[in-house]
Amino acid sequence: MTMPLRHHPLDNRIPPPLVGLLVGAGMAAAAGFGPTLPLSDGLRHGLSGLCVAAGIGFDLAGLLAFRKARTTVNPLRPSKASAMVTGGVYRFTRNPMYVGLLLLLMAWALHLSALWPFAGLPLFALYIGRFQIAPEERALRILFGTRYDDYATRVRRWL
Repeated sequence: MTMPLRHHPLDNRIPPPLVGLLVGAGMAAAAGFGPTLPLSDGLRHGLSGLCVAAGIGFDLAGLLAFRKARTTVNPLRPSKASAMVTGGVYRFTRNPMYVGLLLLLMAWALHLSALWPFAGLPLFALYIGRFQIAPEERALRILFGTRYDDYATRVRRWL
């Protein structure tokens, strides 16, 4: 088990979809610099479409699993969770909604048809990992104890 990070003022402060939009805007700004993506339009559009479909699928699967468990979907208040969701898509990833957002950003990078926008993907993952996922995990460990620890050892954070 890793040492928990200390509380930071940005922990659980910015809604993850807004983080995604901000990163997406930065990706669009970066698209005008540097080399273009060396893919045909057909392949680029096809890959982008697959990423959109997969991203929406992960997002919806995570959301529906939370609704079914009747627990909060508010990522800014993880301490309000009333159930630990481990079934469905949560058997493969502890954070399907963030995987979904990352896939949507990948689709956006493909759509922009430039290489620099792909730098937004690790930036999004790093920010969400530090300021969203880590505080969520601290809250879930407090709420669910060893049940959460056991789950976290079986299922990856991302994929």
